[in-house]
Amino acid sequence: MTNKNIVVAPIGKSSRVNNTLVELAMSISNSNALPRGAVPGIMALLGGVLGLGLPQKKLLIKTLEDGTKANSWIDSMRASSPTRVKSTQQNQDPITSWTLYHPSALNMFDQIVCDSKGKQIVTFLDYDGTLSPIVADPDKAYMTKKMRATLKDIARHFPTAIVSGRCIDKVCSFVRLAELYYAGSHGMDIKGPTNRRCTKKGNEEVLLQPASEFLPMINEVYNILVEKTKSVPGAKVENNKFCLSVHFRCVDEKSWVTLAEQVSLVLNEYPKLRLTHGRKVLEIRPSIKWDKGKALEFLLESLGYANSDNVFPIYIGDDRTDEDAFKVLRRRGQGVGILVSKIPKETDASYTLKDPTEVGQFLRHLVEWKRMSSQYH
Repeated sequence: MTNKNIVVAPIGKSSRVNNTLVELAMSISNSNALPRGAVPGIMALLGGVLGLGLPQKKLLIKTLEDGTKANSWIDSMRASSPTRVKSTQQNQDPITSWTLYHPSALNMFDQIVCDSKGKQIVTFLDYDGTLSPIVADPDKAYMTKKMRATLKDIARHFPTAIVSGRCIDKVCSFVRLAELYYAGSHGMDIKGPTNRRCTKKGNEEVLLQPASEFLPMINEVYNILVEKTKSVPGAKVENNKFCLSVHFRCVDEKSWVTLAEQVSLVLNEYPKLRLTHGRKVLEIRPSIKWDKGKALEFLLESLGYANSDNVFPIYIGDDRTDEDAFKVLRRRGQGVGILVSKIPKETDASYTLKDPTEVGQFLRHLVEWKRMSSQYH
C-alpha cells in the first residue's frame, strides 16, 4: 500500500465550521467504511483542530505501516495523557457538543433511576481517578473518609464491586470494606464479600483467577523491569499480581522514548504478554481474553443475573480500561456507563462525572433515592 500524508490546515474560530467538524468527527467515529486503524488517528487530528484537549502540535498524520513499536507506544502515551481544555478558551462549542451526547449523570439522575425502575441496581466502580484522586505516588491514592462512608451505604442497598487494575490486596487495603466484591488486576483476580449476609444464589465468596499460570512470568518480568527502568528518573513499576503497571506520571516527557524502548525490549522476549495504556501508565498483562468487561459479566452471573432483564448495572470509571465494561453494557442494552472526566474523550459511556467529588455526590443521591423509595413500599 502506498504511504500517504494527510495534511489539515489550521482553521478559524467560525462556529459553523467547528460544528461541521464536530459532526464529521462523530460520523467518522461511527464509520465502518474506513480502515479500523485509521479512525483513531483521524479522530485525534480533528480533536486537535477543534480544541478538544488533544495534542494540537501534530496537524500532520502519517499513515505508515513500518513504524517502530516504541514510537507507536509514545503516540499512545501522549494520547492517554491529553491536555486539559483551558477555561479561557473562547470557542466552547466542541465541549458543548460532547456533553450533549454524554451529559452529566448528576443532571440526569432522575432519568437514570427512572430507567432502573423495577430492576436490581448493581454498582461497579473503578478506584484510581474514580473513588480517589489521581496522585503522583500510586501508593498514596487514599480515599476520603466521606467516600468510604458513602461506599458503605451503597453496599447496604446494592451489590457493589470495585473493579481496578491494582492488585486485589492493594485495593482492599485502600477501601477496607469487607462487604464489597473486589476485582483486581483488571478483573483477573475476583473475590466476593466475606461478611455479606446473602447473595442471589448464596455465593458468599466468589473467587476467580483466570490467569494463574502467568504468575511466575509476571514476577520474572517485574524484576527485570525494575532493574531496566532505574535509568529513567520518576518511573515506577508496580506489581499488581496478574499484571504490571509502569507509571510515568512523574517522568519527564523527554524521557518517555527511553522508557518505552526499555519496556519494548523486555516485552520482545515475552510474546505471551501484551501492553495496553491507561492514564500515565503502561499496563502489561497476559494475552488472554479477559478484561474489566469480562469481570463485569462474571460478577453479574455470580449474582444470578447472567441472562436477566431485571438487573440495572451502573459502571463508573475514568480510564481506557473501563471502556471494555462500557462496551459490555452497550452490547447488553442494560444499565449505564459513566465516564469520570473533565475533558472530552471518545467513550462508550452514556453519562459523565467530572471527578471523584462528583462520583461521591452521585452515589449519595443513589442512596437517598433508595431510602426514599423504600419508605413508600
